[in-house]
Amino acid sequence: MNENLFASFITPSVMGLPIVVTIIMFPSILFPSSERLINNRLHSFQHWLIKLIIKQMMLIHTPKGRTWTLMIVSLIMFIGSTNLLGLLPHTFTPTTQLSMNLSMAIPLWAGAVLLGFRHKLKSSLAHFLPQGTPISLIPMLIIIETISLFIQPMALAVRLTANITAGHLLMHHIGGATLVLMNISPPTATITFIILLLLTVLEFAVALIQAYVFTLLVSLYLHDNT
Repeated sequence: MNENLFASFITPSVMGLPIVVTIIMFPSILFPSSERLINNRLHSFQHWLIKLIIKQMMLIHTPKGRTWTLMIVSLIMFIGSTNLLGLLPHTFTPTTQLSMNLSMAIPLWAGAVLLGFRHKLKSSLAHFLPQGTPISLIPMLIIIETISLFIQPMALAVRLTANITAGHLLMHHIGGATLVLMNISPPTATITFIILLLLTVLEFAVALIQAYVFTLLVSLYLHDNT
């Protein structure tokens, strides 16, 4: 049990060269485009899933906000598939890296905010100072609202990183305890193994929920600025 708990979160490399780019591109293989007149079940499920995402995410948006539909759909499918692939044995989950999650959150957040300042300048500035604020609180409130605005992408990235990392670490601990208890107390090892199976099912749900939450918050930021 001397293995480093965070070894599975280290960026993998081959001959000293990082292969994280290849890993990030791999989920796109799971969603191939079909050129057939009649689609198979996989493509039918893929189309149904895309329509469901569009219905849930984009109905509240204005026509200007709906121009982000392709981006929103691609984002949730990428994060969801990456999280699920990371649950396979001997794999690497890119969404456990805060740097990668920030590289997704900051451009999307900045794009939505800049879009708001360009097309809804007065409404965007009004968020910094709610109507009816006492004069004595105006400077402090503007500072607080500015800080809360810039914290949004950090909150997006940290939420995704923390949830995925915590699940992986918990599975690692319970899996290691199960191996140790097999030689000490087989009945206890059986119980911990059942707990591990239930936790694995929970992690599948968390992987999809976190992809949905990340994308939903980006969609809400976009809705507030369009």
